[in-house]
Amino acid sequence: MNALQRDLKRLVPMVEAAGAARAAADLHRQKLHVQPPVGWLNDPNGLCQIGDEYHVFYQYGPFDPTGGVKHWGHVRSRDLFHWERLPVMLYPDEPFDCHGVYSGSALVEDGMLYLYYTGNVKHPGEYDYIKQGRGHNVCLATSRDTIHLDNKRCLMYNQDYPAGLTCHVRDPKVFALDGRYYMVLGARTLDDHGEVLVFESADKLHWNHINTITTPKAFGYMWECPDLFELDGQWFLAVSPQGIACQNVYGCGYFALQGDWRTDCTLSEFHALDDGFDYYAPQSFAAADGRRIQFGWMGMPDADYTNPTVEYGWQHCLTLPRVLTQDGNGCLLQAPAAELNALRGEARQPADGETVETDPCFDLTASPAGDFVLTIANGLTLTYTEADRTCTLRFTDAAIAAGRTERKAVLDAPCRSLRVVGDASSLEIFLNDGAAVLSTRYYPAAGKVAVQLCGAGSTLYSLSI
Repeated sequence: MNALQRDLKRLVPMVEAAGAARAAADLHRQKLHVQPPVGWLNDPNGLCQIGDEYHVFYQYGPFDPTGGVKHWGHVRSRDLFHWERLPVMLYPDEPFDCHGVYSGSALVEDGMLYLYYTGNVKHPGEYDYIKQGRGHNVCLATSRDTIHLDNKRCLMYNQDYPAGLTCHVRDPKVFALDGRYYMVLGARTLDDHGEVLVFESADKLHWNHINTITTPKAFGYMWECPDLFELDGQWFLAVSPQGIACQNVYGCGYFALQGDWRTDCTLSEFHALDDGFDYYAPQSFAAADGRRIQFGWMGMPDADYTNPTVEYGWQHCLTLPRVLTQDGNGCLLQAPAAELNALRGEARQPADGETVETDPCFDLTASPAGDFVLTIANGLTLTYTEADRTCTLRFTDAAIAAGRTERKAVLDAPCRSLRVVGDASSLEIFLNDGAAVLSTRYYPAAGKVAVQLCGAGSTLYSLSI
């Protein structure tokens, strides 16, 4: 342990303790979601299961609710909804990561936890920090007990990547397959094309570039947070492309792959993973029971809307854990992990158009047969029109929107299932069994939340945690 790490290990708990009461006083603190104790949260990192415990790490800026230098926060759970906060796992305390422990992934093998991440370094000088002046290093930290760090080292520097790239090469996702290890990295080329680099290793330490995955024509200038995984024989590549035309500042979605991604493959059309306001940088992992579980950041970088939680010294959360399946046609389906059902309390079946007052934590299900309008907190509507199969999420009350306005999802088939999971300051809306999703933060007044669905019968469950 170096001197900087010793100081950070003392300082971070002090900052968390000093801000705990202020954060707890915020009525918009979430009940069901992973959130920072204080400060800033963004990308999910290092998702894994060890024994009967799920571990989630996340980008964490404890000193500044609007950003700041990034650490890795850490929580664990046995049921994906009751989370125990653990000490910060990774600190920006080495020359190869001194300006931020950026995003990455986890590999669990023989009782050892391997955490691969990007070490961010910004060299002093007159640089643009895109083509010059920045180090994005692939780093590895190991732990035998998931709490204490055994070792940190740098495995690759920018000069170890293929030619023709900017300094922006980051977010390693590592997994084992057929007796080998593979890593994908998001990258930005010198001519501003986004792509994913594929590396192979025999020992988890020494890596060789074997392929590059991209589109024939430029699709955004940077592909962040790649996640390469297989479901029922079909491989998918999820990325967060910057610089594409979409409803949000940046996009987030996936391609279905055809061919062998280790040598040569083609990509399907790009599918959005979430059409709402607040969703970015998702990552997934394989659970022991075979499920592929995904978390995303319930936020959006560089957005022009805000979160009033900053006034209480914290900002952002992760999404609910979502189980990924595929429909057999190269499209992903997302659904809240089934463990959520155990938290359901009272079930009500409102009459069509009846307004129900419910706690902010709720789980609404419905099977529409045509047009419908869902109104929440008297200031947000979800309107579906059968004629064009379009769902529109629209804020009608600026007081709960914090600058958010409207988002749309166009469905491939008529909407026949609706599920909405509400928390103290978020809504996650699943359409057609998760073929389309709309996620947003929102900020209702204290007390009960009014929910009304016109055009379909529904069941509304309270949720407790």
